[in-house]
Amino acid sequence: MNRTIVHWLLGDKLPEHIAIIEAVPGVGNVGKLVVDGLIKKHPSRTLAWILHPDLPPHAVLGEKGLILPPRIEINSVLLPNDSTIITIGGNLQPMTAAGQFEVSEEILKIANESNTPQLLVLAGLTAGLEDKHIHVICSDEKIKRNLEGNDIEVSKDQPKEGIIGIAGLIISLSPIYKVPTVGLIAETVGASADILAANRMAAWIDAALNIPLDLDLDTTEETAKKIMERIKNSKSIDDLLSSEESEVSSDFYV
Repeated sequence: MNRTIVHWLLGDKLPEHIAIIEAVPGVGNVGKLVVDGLIKKHPSRTLAWILHPDLPPHAVLGEKGLILPPRIEINSVLLPNDSTIITIGGNLQPMTAAGQFEVSEEILKIANESNTPQLLVLAGLTAGLEDKHIHVICSDEKIKRNLEGNDIEVSKDQPKEGIIGIAGLIISLSPIYKVPTVGLIAETVGASADILAANRMAAWIDAALNIPLDLDLDTTEETAKKIMERIKNSKSIDDLLSSEESEVSSDFYV
């Protein structure tokens, strides 16, 4: 039985959209910077909360002065060309493997029921200062052929160490739920908020997938400052996470 709860704030399903972009905190917070930057720069609305009992038990004070539960948010974002994308992200993910599986499964179910044209999972991979590659990965042979047919190289050797957390589960489970899913992994120096890698990721999506995210360095820099501020105020959550599971290699990401 899946313990995930989707609490809808507006309507009870996703509006028509051209893509879902999913990202949670990870190496360099690359994907999170893109998602948060989109919500900040363009007109957006919070559609729903994804709730799960294995999320860190840390309620926070919201901008309106109300205490909010630990959650992953689903937002709609209106792009400059009047198309809509859906973002799924937040400041955390479940602390257990079972919880991560259940949330991933629920996200894929929502995407399937909404006839999502493509789901993009964004993450970062620790690399050197000069490494600036975007690795494209997928788990469906048909998706792989389509990408290669559009001159997009699909990685055969990265990530060498695999993928942990929601990112890896969504990508690897997507064929089961018949959701066209692509993972985009940006090489990053691994700083807490790698602005340059996030901008490189957004520019790649614009050029290769023809999705006009229209992000810029100023937007992501301001977003990065907010992320760093949240990190400073979340030591108790870091303690929770480190007490639940042993450390993994820095080559892994979520």
